[in-house]
Amino acid sequence: MFLMIVCLLPVKAQDGAVQSDSLKQKMPVIEYKFNAKHLILPASLITVGAVGTAIDGMNDFHFFSRKSDVKKIRADDYLEWGMLGWVFVCDLMGKEKHNWVDQLMLVTLAEGMNAVMTRTLKYTVKETRPDGGPYSFPSGHTANAFLGAHMAYKEFKDSSPVLAYSGYAIALFVAGSRLYNNRHWVADVIAGAGFGILSVELAYWAYFPLRNTIARKVNSKAARNMVIAPTFNEQGGGVYFSYAF
Repeated sequence: MFLMIVCLLPVKAQDGAVQSDSLKQKMPVIEYKFNAKHLILPASLITVGAVGTAIDGMNDFHFFSRKSDVKKIRADDYLEWGMLGWVFVCDLMGKEKHNWVDQLMLVTLAEGMNAVMTRTLKYTVKETRPDGGPYSFPSGHTANAFLGAHMAYKEFKDSSPVLAYSGYAIALFVAGSRLYNNRHWVADVIAGAGFGILSVELAYWAYFPLRNTIARKVNSKAARNMVIAPTFNEQGGGVYFSYAF
């Protein structure tokens, strides 16, 4: 048992011990309401990409003209992973919705889901790339880029529209570079964007119920173990603080 007496100015006496509201929220509960409408966009992108891949001759939807030999852009290889940290860059410039710990957990969970979905499809579909390589559908680079962009959108859409949409411009550049480098079909990058957005929506849906369950247990235990009560003697008043562990 750890016991501490803190001297304060005289305060009005109260019967019995009381628990501090701040102690009850040792780990704040963050409510998140899932909206199924948020799945419409990623589902649509994935469907369009899947149809384009399934129908012969529709991969590029007849509007993209390719060159057989191009000087490859390498920035996409770095931005693919760099975009996973875009939300933390935005944190330095605006007011985020959740703290960096929650954001880190969300990014990690979203990337895990994204990797499972895209890798499974790559090795199942086995679509040939425009340059002859294997495993074209969907674009993993594009999926990761849009994952980072959509995470920033979720965190800043209510406080800073500029930051919220900034990541999408970078993600579109990554998608375009994958086409320019002859590494993907248009259908691949459209579906990749869908999977990146979908993984973020699923991460938010799965993370907060689990996090809040843990938070409520932590707060309940903290409330039972911590006691605060006013104390009085001839010299003045104080506060009795007790924490059992």
